[in-house]
Parts: sequence; structure tokens; C-alpha cells
Amino acid sequence: MAVLDNILKSFRSGTSLTRLIYINVAVFLIISVVSIIAFLLNNQTIPVKVIDLLSVPASLSALLVRPWTVITYMFTHKDIWHILFNMLWLYWFGRIFLEYLDQRKLVAVYLLGGICGAIVYVLSFNIFPVYQGIINESVAIGASASVMAIVIAIAAYVPNYTINLLFIGRIRIIYVALVIFILTSAVDFSVNSGGKLAHIGGALFGYLFTLNIKKGRDIGRGINRIIDFFATLFKPRKKMKVTYKKPATEYDYNKLKTERQARINQILDKISKGGYDSLTKEEKEILFKESQQKN
Repeated sequence: MAVLDNILKSFRSGTSLTRLIYINVAVFLIISVVSIIAFLLNNQTIPVKVIDLLSVPASLSALLVRPWTVITYMFTHKDIWHILFNMLWLYWFGRIFLEYLDQRKLVAVYLLGGICGAIVYVLSFNIFPVYQGIINESVAIGASASVMAIVIAIAAYVPNYTINLLFIGRIRIIYVALVIFILTSAVDFSVNSGGKLAHIGGALFGYLFTLNIKKGRDIGRGINRIIDFFATLFKPRKKMKVTYKKPATEYDYNKLKTERQARINQILDKISKGGYDSLTKEEKEILFKESQQKN
């Protein structure tokens, strides 16, 4: 329980980058546990159904039935190497991203980059003839499109930022981003072309995001407002705090009474010398309140 408490504490107090990684890992662990249970029960349809509920389908008719998958797919992995490399890239480039841009923008780029990746993937499978025979069976999972959006966004924002690579030395981030994009989105395109199409969609959004940021426009602001809206719905309301004024001591009470009476005596003395009209507005109000209390 102590370990779980530490993880939850780290999640609540951590950055948005930490939370994104935690969510991905949590979903992966849940799927792994479900797969183990299914293996022991000799029922391999259970993990397939779970993955099916989380992965974005290429078929438009299937997508209409499972619209939430345009979000859930970008947090879903079933292979250890798949999630490992995605989270490493997310961590490395996410930290650089947060050196120059804020956490809300990181979340926006992650989510919108993933959504754009899903859109490019689905549209391509429904447009290009090569996919007609497999469209109904094809689904996509993984954070690759979201990570690619962050990689391209920060590389376009600070292209001259240098990082130190093993055996290579210091190199500008723009070159690293281009190599990553080419290797994961263009080389052997026919192999896992659906995933590569999603990478391209994420990269396009990342580049467009930075172009707009440099012009003073944040195209990710809308998704942050949606997140804020749902966050307020599930945020527990603060209980009303009732405070009680500590009663004055007898000494304080007598002191205030003496000061008030002295003030009244000054006002009465002023009336005896110059009449009621010689009083200021404040003095008249004090005299009126005193008369009301005595009545």
C-alpha cells in the first residue's frame, strides 16, 4: 500500500509529462493483468475484446459505435518494446518541450497530435484502394502519433537546440527529429503502414502547432478548456467553513464602551457650543445609532 500511495502522490504532484507516462503505463499494466488472467482461464477472447474497446478502428461504421477510441488508442500498448520506446521518446522530448513551453501546451499537443494521427489513419484506410480488403479488421493503438507531434513541435520551435548522443556527440534537435520521422514514418512504408500514417498525422499537427505559436496563436487552447470543464465536474466541492468570533473579554468590552461614551460626550459638547448643524455627517450618524440602541 505504501508503494501505491507513493505512486498516487507522485501522480498528483508531478508534471503533466509524468502523468501522461503514468497513464500509459497503467493502461499497459491493466491489459497485461487481463491477458494473464485470460491465459489462466484458457480464454484468449477477453484480452482481444479489451484491446478492441480501446483501439481506434479504421472502419467508419465501427468508429461511430466506439468514438471514444480516438482518445483511448493513444494510451494503449500491448507490447513491452512498443510502450518502452514510446515512453522514452516522450520523456526525452517532453522534458525539452517543458523547458520552453508550459504543461498545458504539452497535454494539448499530445492529445490533438494523437487525434490528428487517428484522423489521417482512418481517412487513408477509407480513401486508398490498397486498404479496401482489410479495412474492417484494421485497428490502431499506441502513443506514437502523440509522441511524434511533441517531437516535431519542439524541434520546429527550437531547431538549434543541441543534444548529446552516444557515439555521435552534440547534434541539433531538428536533425534528430527528422531522422526519427523518416525512420518511423517513411522507411518500409508497406510494413505497418497504418501506424506510419498515424505518425504523419501527428507530425503534421506538431508542425502546425509551432507555426501558430510563433504567430501568437495557441490552437491547443480549445482542448485545454474541455479538460478544465470536465475537471471541474469531478472536482470535490469545498465544504463551507463556519467561523465564530471569539467573544471579547470584560476588559475589552469596558474599554470599547468607555471610548464610545467619550466620543458621544465630544459630540454632545459640540452641539452645546455650535448646535446640531455644526456636526459632520459622520458625527450625526454616530449620534443616530446611539439613540437607536438606547431605544
